[in-house]
Amino acid sequence: MKHAVLAKMPMLALLPLGGHGRDTLRASKAIVAAAAAVGSILLAAGCTSSGSPNAARPFGSTARSAAAFHGMAGLVAAAKREGQLNVIGLPSTWANYGTIMADFTALYGIKITNMDPEGSSQDELNAVKQLNGQSNAPDVVDIDSASAAEGEHDGYWAPYRVTAWNKIPSWAKLSNGGYYAAYGGYMAIGYEPSLVKVAPTTFKSLLKGPYRNQVAIDGDPTLTRSAFAAVYAAALANGGSLANIAAGVNYFRGLKHAGNFVQVRGTVGTMLSGQTPILIWWDYLLNSQVRPVVKNLKIVIPPDGVYASYYNQAISASAPHPAAARLWEEFLYSAEGQNLFLEGSVRPIELRSLLAAGMIDAPAYQVLPKVPADAVYQLPSAAEQATADTVVAKLWPSVTG
Repeated sequence: MKHAVLAKMPMLALLPLGGHGRDTLRASKAIVAAAAAVGSILLAAGCTSSGSPNAARPFGSTARSAAAFHGMAGLVAAAKREGQLNVIGLPSTWANYGTIMADFTALYGIKITNMDPEGSSQDELNAVKQLNGQSNAPDVVDIDSASAAEGEHDGYWAPYRVTAWNKIPSWAKLSNGGYYAAYGGYMAIGYEPSLVKVAPTTFKSLLKGPYRNQVAIDGDPTLTRSAFAAVYAAALANGGSLANIAAGVNYFRGLKHAGNFVQVRGTVGTMLSGQTPILIWWDYLLNSQVRPVVKNLKIVIPPDGVYASYYNQAISASAPHPAAARLWEEFLYSAEGQNLFLEGSVRPIELRSLLAAGMIDAPAYQVLPKVPADAVYQLPSAAEQATADTVVAKLWPSVTG
């Protein structure tokens, strides 16, 4: 499980926390179970390569853009010659990766080996380190921000700017192309309306409303990063800040004293059974994991505690199939790839660009819970995150004791 303290690099003062949902789901194995066209990948005329292939490594190992292959056609040809892509930690039902991988293979004829599909972000990073130089090593990773920062610090990523680079917000990427956000979502309140008679709309409403023995989070926030995110969001909603997560702990203490907090881990099963008819969790997990079985599920992103998280992509500097790795990233960040993420109930990082260009998958977009119009990203610095981890570890027993 990804339960370690998130030690972040400076960039992560801009990127939301990662590791808040998938890694917990992978570890517990609680994951519930459109052909793409390369012609729509837009070639960026300004992309240039700052390196040339190293003779001691596969061709393309130092390529920093498709220009190093003389454009997308050259990149596709080089990737097809390799004929193989090694990925890791991609459950087929997570973020629509089953379809994404199938479409990539159908489009390019490149075989994908998905190692350790239930592996955590830390497992992915460990595999890159331990299998360095081997033919079965991961070519690419889909990783939380803490692990992405660690890999960057240790020199394990190959900088690469996809042709859609300018469509990725500046806060969501390292300027050198070492790693960049791909998709994510918001902390939200999910509830079963047949059991919850008064619709909750905010964190404060959960505290004051008629929700006795109904509200749960996804486990212990000292162990489970999605639960930790719920505490952070609650802090923002109750007079706290990124530098004061204690307000979030105080909130849950108050929720317990009000008789509303259920001290069991909220899951798809507990929502289905009615044991926890209100669950504070990531909107994309409520949408993709709970909604299929709790048919009347309602999801609201509370405007008083807006908190987001994104997963990142990175290419291994020692990727055994460097061209295929780069083509994979081009595919993920194309309009097709981003819309495939959207079909998996996550918010693609190029969402605003897709909307502006009229290239959004409208039916998939309409299913997403609505983000408050005045929502502002509130993202912790490395120092704030470290302090928050310490504070929660110290104070959370006052909630459960």
